[in-house]
Amino acid sequence: MKTIKWLSIIGIFSIFSFIFIHLLAYTCARITPKFDIRNVNSVFLYDSDEELFFQGNGQKEWISLNEMSPYVIQATISVEDKNFYHHVGFDYPRILKSVYENTKAKKYVQGASTITQQYVKNLYLDFNKNWQRKFEEAWLTVEMEAHYSKDEILEGYLNTINYGNGVLGIENASKYYFDKSASDLNLAEASMLAGIPKSPNNYSPLNDELEAKKRQYIVLTCMTGNKYITEKEMNEAFSKELIYIGKKEKYNLSTLMYYQDAVMRELKNLNYVPQSLLETGGIKIYTNLDIKAQTVLENAMNNNLKDNSDLQVAVVVVEPTTGKILALTGGRDFQKSQYNRAIQSKRQVGSTMKPFLYYAALENGFTASSTFLSEPTVFTFAEGKTYAPQNYAKLYPNKPIAMPAALSYSDNIYAVKTHLFLGEDLLVETMKRVGVKEKLEPHPSLPLGTEELNILDFLQGFNTLANEGVKTELYFIDKILDMEGNVIYEHHNNEDTVLNKNITYILNDLLTTSYDYNMIDYSTPTCLTINRKIVNKWAIKTGSTDTDTWTIGYNKHLLVGVWLGYDDNQKIEVADNKSSKNIWVETAEAYVNDKEISWYQMPENVVGALINPIDGTLANGKSNKKRISYYVRGSEPLAK
Repeated sequence: MKTIKWLSIIGIFSIFSFIFIHLLAYTCARITPKFDIRNVNSVFLYDSDEELFFQGNGQKEWISLNEMSPYVIQATISVEDKNFYHHVGFDYPRILKSVYENTKAKKYVQGASTITQQYVKNLYLDFNKNWQRKFEEAWLTVEMEAHYSKDEILEGYLNTINYGNGVLGIENASKYYFDKSASDLNLAEASMLAGIPKSPNNYSPLNDELEAKKRQYIVLTCMTGNKYITEKEMNEAFSKELIYIGKKEKYNLSTLMYYQDAVMRELKNLNYVPQSLLETGGIKIYTNLDIKAQTVLENAMNNNLKDNSDLQVAVVVVEPTTGKILALTGGRDFQKSQYNRAIQSKRQVGSTMKPFLYYAALENGFTASSTFLSEPTVFTFAEGKTYAPQNYAKLYPNKPIAMPAALSYSDNIYAVKTHLFLGEDLLVETMKRVGVKEKLEPHPSLPLGTEELNILDFLQGFNTLANEGVKTELYFIDKILDMEGNVIYEHHNNEDTVLNKNITYILNDLLTTSYDYNMIDYSTPTCLTINRKIVNKWAIKTGSTDTDTWTIGYNKHLLVGVWLGYDDNQKIEVADNKSSKNIWVETAEAYVNDKEISWYQMPENVVGALINPIDGTLANGKSNKKRISYYVRGSEPLAK
């Protein structure tokens, strides 16, 4: 009995202490400055021409609570926070219930966030999830309840909440999904929209209508339980067929939100942005987005991919000299899939790894005339381990070939022999030098791209080649201003010369063999099928595995990387390889079609020699193959 008595005393004391602390916090919050929830944490994204392409809190379409359909208000309160008008920011009975349910289930099954708490989270741009952040959010919840009425809080919440597909705010959502004002939403439409914010990617009817309907049923059930509607009204609303519009904003680009997503991810990693932007009223982010680049990228993608295919894509367009990311897509349509493959996925890169191998080879005594015998080969290592790489379609010359042929046909035997001759660590070290962050392990198949890399990380390395050996960081955000025009962040390039300019020139020229008709011999160049579409001079390398296909190409003006594959890793088809190349060439050539384009200037210490590009010997009158290849002065082949 004594134990029960003491537990009761402790419980009562804890409850009164908690109430006292809450009242004290509420009193303190009343005397703090009032922040403007109408403008706080607005996010404005601008392209390279300083044109607004995204507005992040729906302020543009802010409407008052009395302009919204009553069904929207009732549905939101019912499913998100039925006691909203009766608590002071925290629903303590609901918190205790969720603790009990989660403890009983031994996992997280029920949350207890109120509308006020959710609104505070929406107003923050800091992505940290530590305990300090949770205390700050709790304090801001008290502040909001102290300074604003319930109607004002609910109005702000409904005008800023995420309704999926990059749409924020109920008025924007109403127009996007149904092409009408929020004041005109019927019960079926309102209950559908009210279900989205819990998981915008999963419950948007444009992404997964079946899951959205299940969620709508939960919303309607809550409305019925809270006596807002009858069961008859609930059933009629649930069975009502809804027509979705999916209206686009200023730029009718299904891929544009992938770029916006990438910008917000970069923002998360910037240490220069204040943890709380409540005092500034939001930020203006000036990005490197080039609408022309994004448009030609999307057009090329749509021209070459079948509508009914599950084949996915990631494309990145970069300005090599600055590292500016001009355009990006992480999928075919952000409305259907928000998974940003350009920055979130890792895939095997295939033979697109080889340029880095051959740079290392050229730096360590190889030349364009260096040869290896290419034939079916089994490599034997310690402890009896063997490795037997194969050429594409099992096509072998069965004779020595030189580096131009090895690159043009993407010969795997030549690559592995080069790799083992140099030592397996050298390629790993070269990848680090050019800026690739992924930790790679040395092994015999590394030059064939059996390791998985992220496309953006991988392109950092290619950008170093495109920029003549100068490493510069790839980036999205140029500068950030607060709402008063003060610069709070500005990007500054950190350039580092990590490769030899002479050798990068030689390598970049060798990569033009991939689409050269003069290289047709026992095999054909890997990019010959797009030769007729190529107007300018490009260094291009393709790569493929059973599940991935890549095309990466550049000159000093532009770098474009394309990946195609399936999310479930199903095998790709030959036609998918062609699609990758066509997306690449149509993007690259369309972007530069009105620009002055030139090739790299040949360094003084580099000389050209007319050789037979298949065997690397000096060309003579009897040679049926002739091509100029480049050498560091003194290493060129000489006439006997």
